[in-house]
Amino acid sequence: MKTALDYAKQGCDTLMRKFSVKTLPPANRYHYHQGVFLSGMERTYFLSQDEKYYNYIKNWHDQFISDDGTMPLMKDLEAENLQFDDMQPAIMLYHLYEKTGDKKYKKVLDRFAPIFEQWPTNARGGFWHKYMSKNQMWLDGLYMIGPYASMYAKYFDKPYFWETMYQQMNLMRRNITCPKTGLLFHAWDDSKIARWANSETGLSEEFWGRAIGWYAVAILDIMEHMPADHPRREEFISAEKDIVNALIKYQDEKTGLWYQVVDKGNNPENWHETSCTSLFTYAISKAIKMGILDDAYAKYAHKGYQGVIDSLTFDGEDLFVSNICIGTGVGNEDFYFKRPTVTNDLHGMGAFVLMCTEYFDTFRQ
Repeated sequence: MKTALDYAKQGCDTLMRKFSVKTLPPANRYHYHQGVFLSGMERTYFLSQDEKYYNYIKNWHDQFISDDGTMPLMKDLEAENLQFDDMQPAIMLYHLYEKTGDKKYKKVLDRFAPIFEQWPTNARGGFWHKYMSKNQMWLDGLYMIGPYASMYAKYFDKPYFWETMYQQMNLMRRNITCPKTGLLFHAWDDSKIARWANSETGLSEEFWGRAIGWYAVAILDIMEHMPADHPRREEFISAEKDIVNALIKYQDEKTGLWYQVVDKGNNPENWHETSCTSLFTYAISKAIKMGILDDAYAKYAHKGYQGVIDSLTFDGEDLFVSNICIGTGVGNEDFYFKRPTVTNDLHGMGAFVLMCTEYFDTFRQ
C-alpha cells in the first residue's frame, strides 16, 4: 500500500518529467505559483532525502539568482513592481543558504527584508494585498509573506517581524471573520471602495476555500519558526483552533472533501475543490503534530486525505490531481461557482504534495 510520502514523491516526479526548471510555469518568473509546488517538493526532500528533489529546487532558484546575489530576470526589483506573491519562493532560500553557505541566497533574503518592512498599509496597519490593491487585505497574503518573515526573524534575529505578522493575522481575524459561521471572507477593503466591498463592512461576499486554506496554513507555518515562549504564540494557536473548528462543520460527510464555496455544499452549482481540501487537511494534520489540536481531530484529516486520494487518476507513472480552481480574484457566488478547473496546476499539485508530506509526517501512513 502506498504511503502519503509515496504519493508526494509521485506528484513531484510527474511534474519534474513534464517541466524542466526553466519551463516550470509561469516560466521566467519568480512567483508563488512555482513556490507552492517547490515548497511541497522541499518537504518531500526533507522526508525522503532523495537528492533529485533538492537539486531541482536549487537549480530552479539558481536560474534567477546570480553569483553576486542579484536577480537579473527580475529587472524591477523595487517594491512598486513587486508583489508578496513574488517573494513567497524565498522561503526555500533559508535551507539553501544553510546547506551550501552560499551568501548569494542571503543577499536575496536581505534585499526582500526592507521591502517587507516598508510595505504600505491601510489605516489600521494592514498590508495592502498589492500596490494596485490599495487598502485591501486578502487572506492569501498571510501565506505569501508570513512564513518568509517568520523565518527571517528566526535566522537573522529580527524578532519584531513576528510582531508584524501577528498584527496582520489579528487584523484578518478580527475584521474578516464571520461571527455566524466562524469562516473568513476572501478579502476586506478598509476603505470600502473596492467593487466587491460591502459599503458598510468593506468585506467581500463569500468564503472561498483556497483563500481560507492559505490563512490556516500560514498561521502554522509562521508558528513553526517562533520561539515556544513567544508572547503572541497563544493568540496564533487560538486563531488556528477557531478556523479549524469552523471548517470541520462544512466537510462533506460522504466524500471527505470541502467545497469551492465552503459553506454552500447544498447548492448544486457548487463543487468539491481539491486544493482547498488539501490545504485544510495539511492544516489539521500539522496542528495535531504541533500539539495545537488533540487526536480527536484526526478523523477529519483522515477523511480529507482519503477523499483527495480517491479523486486521483493515473497514467502509467504519472499522477493527476483534478478539480483545481484556477487563480482567482474576488467576486460573488456566481463568480466562484463558474471558475474554470484545471488538472495538475501548480496551486493544486503544490497543495496536494504539502498535504501528503504533512499527513505522512504526522500519522506515518
